[in-house]
Amino acid sequence: MRRSLVYAVAWAIWAGAASFAQQSGDGASTDGRIFVRGKWLSRSEYLREREVRQKSGPVSETTQPASDGGAGRAAPEVAPSVSTKELATDADTLTKIYRVGLGDVLDIRVLNAPSRGDSTLYTVLDSGHLEFPLVGPPLMVAGLTLSEIAARLTEELKKRAVYENPIVTVTVRAYVSHSVIITGMVNEPGMKSLRREAVPLYVVLAEAQPRPEAGLVTIISSRMKRTITLDLTDPTTLTALIFPGDLINVMPRPPAFLYIGGEVNMPGQIDYHPGLRLTQAILAAGGARNPSAVWVRVSRQKPDGRLTWTQYNLQAITDGVDPDPELIPGDRIEVGHRRW
Repeated sequence: MRRSLVYAVAWAIWAGAASFAQQSGDGASTDGRIFVRGKWLSRSEYLREREVRQKSGPVSETTQPASDGGAGRAAPEVAPSVSTKELATDADTLTKIYRVGLGDVLDIRVLNAPSRGDSTLYTVLDSGHLEFPLVGPPLMVAGLTLSEIAARLTEELKKRAVYENPIVTVTVRAYVSHSVIITGMVNEPGMKSLRREAVPLYVVLAEAQPRPEAGLVTIISSRMKRTITLDLTDPTTLTALIFPGDLINVMPRPPAFLYIGGEVNMPGQIDYHPGLRLTQAILAAGGARNPSAVWVRVSRQKPDGRLTWTQYNLQAITDGVDPDPELIPGDRIEVGHRRW
C-alpha cells in the first residue's frame, strides 16, 4: 500500500512539473520514456528500478531523454547518485541545504548577460537533467545544491566562450521533489513541500495547523525505515527532523485519569492533562472539606505493579515553601488530617 502511494505521488508530481514545463517553454519528452542501460523504461519503471539500485549500492547509469528518439546524439553525462555523495548527517547541515530533485523548477539567470526576453525558468527533467541551451547537452543536476549548479553552469559557459566572466544565479521557483504527507487532526492536511533536506517538525505543523485536540504524532520515516510516535506536549518533539517522503499522522491524545479521595468535596476520578499539579487536582475535586486537612499522600504505580507513595504538606505548598509536584496519569491522591 505504501509503495503504491509513493509511486502515485511521484506520478502526480511529474505530471504537474511537465505541465509547467510546457507552459514555460522549457520542453518535456513527448512520451515520457527514459533510455536506461540499453532499454526504454516508463517513468514508473525507471523510479522503481532506480530505488532498487540505490538500496543495493551506488547508481552508475547512462540515461537519455526520450525526446531525441534515442539516436543521433550521445547520451548526457550522469552524476553519481545522491546516495554516494558525502552528505553531512548532522541536523544543522541538513536543515540549511537543499539538493535539487526531479520536477523542481529553477530560475536561472546570467546577471551580466544582455536580456533577450527569454524565460528564465527551467524544469529538472525526470531523468535528473537540466536543459540549458547555452551550455549544449543537458547537464545532470539532480542531487546538486543550487551553488553547485551555478558553478557547473558558469564553468560550461566559460568553456564554450559564451560569456567571458558569467555571473550565474540559481534559485528554486517551485519545490516539487521534496515533500511529505500529513493527515489527521490538522486543519490543512495533504502534501507539504520541504525547502531543505530536513526540517523540524514544527515547520510542517505550522503549515498544517494542528487542531486543539491534537496530542500525539506518528511519523513513518522513509529515511530510517521505522515508525515512531511522539508526544506533542514534549518540547523536544517539535524539533524532530522530518525528511522527504515521511508520512505524518496527527492524532488526539487518549483520555487519561487520576483518582482522588479522602477529605475533598468531590472524590473520584478526574481528567488528567499534561502538566497537572497537585493543588490543581485538589481544586478540580472541589477543594479540601476542612482547612485542617493539610496532609496529602500521592501513590504511584511502578512498572512491576507495586505502589510507591510520597507525602506532601498542602499548607507548605500553598505558602510557597515546598514545590507543587506534577502528577502523571493513574496517580492516587488521598487528602487527610494526619501524616501517614
